[in-house]
Amino acid sequence: MTGPASVVIPCHRSDRFAQLATAVAAVAAQHPAPAEVIVVVDHNPALYRRARAELAGVTVLANAYPPGVSGTRNTGVRHAGTDLVALLDDDARPHPGWLAGLLAPFAQAEVVGTGGAIEPVWARPRPAWFPPEFLWAVGGAPATGGAAATRAGTATRNVWSASMAVRRAVFLAVGGFRVGFGKVGDTPAPEDTELCLRMSRYGGGQWRRVDAAVVDHPVPAARTAFGFFLRRCYQEGRGKVRMARLVGWAGLAAERAYLTRTVPRALARGLSDAVRGRSAAALAQCAAALAGLAVAGLGGAVESVRPARAVAA
Repeated sequence: MTGPASVVIPCHRSDRFAQLATAVAAVAAQHPAPAEVIVVVDHNPALYRRARAELAGVTVLANAYPPGVSGTRNTGVRHAGTDLVALLDDDARPHPGWLAGLLAPFAQAEVVGTGGAIEPVWARPRPAWFPPEFLWAVGGAPATGGAAATRAGTATRNVWSASMAVRRAVFLAVGGFRVGFGKVGDTPAPEDTELCLRMSRYGGGQWRRVDAAVVDHPVPAARTAFGFFLRRCYQEGRGKVRMARLVGWAGLAAERAYLTRTVPRALARGLSDAVRGRSAAALAQCAAALAGLAVAGLGGAVESVRPARAVAA
């Protein structure tokens, strides 16, 4: 059995207050109920005042660090009074059973963190050209099925902070998210992957993926544009080079497998479907995948020739 957990929800945009309120209500309705819901506001005084005034039964804090989601999450986890802490994005909506699913694997002492499935909810129909292997570009990590849906979850290198739970003691021991490395505003960075690697290395802990712990994550209409897709891939390439400087290039084994196995298999399947007339969108998806890889490589190359920036642990 595992004890109760606190839930930390970072936020920074006033225009997402309705989504924040929905997320808070969905967390409060979880069974078992969270020990505490902590909303942390990232340097937005107006949003902070509104959250304190309108979110009943919630602890509302201001980010104690420089702007950015890393410090915002760190503020909440440090405040929490429970051994286990779950993290949720302010625009995500957890399904019933989300919190229980994330907590179940912690019955195993070696588990330092867990993550769940993140289902994209498209404001517009998903573009026909959008390759499913690139759902990470819109914040998606859909359920894979099979053994991953069990209570114990399946071992994984990393999960995503939109739906994550951690052992607070290990989180604090490694310094939490790196301040200055994570997402600031709408500019992404792989701060969650970098945290997972450090927590795993601390005493040889494991991360588990639990597909039964599901959240819905919106994909706004603006993120269905091809231009957004390319910009997101470019930023991903830059972010992975920055991460490699922090954790070593050996930490990118999963990315190498993605580039050498996952994407080539997807391209081969898409080309086969296009040749056989099974899918009119197959060629477009292949082209988009190749374009995404190209601009990610460009982003990585650009970052590689820039001086490394110091970030706090």
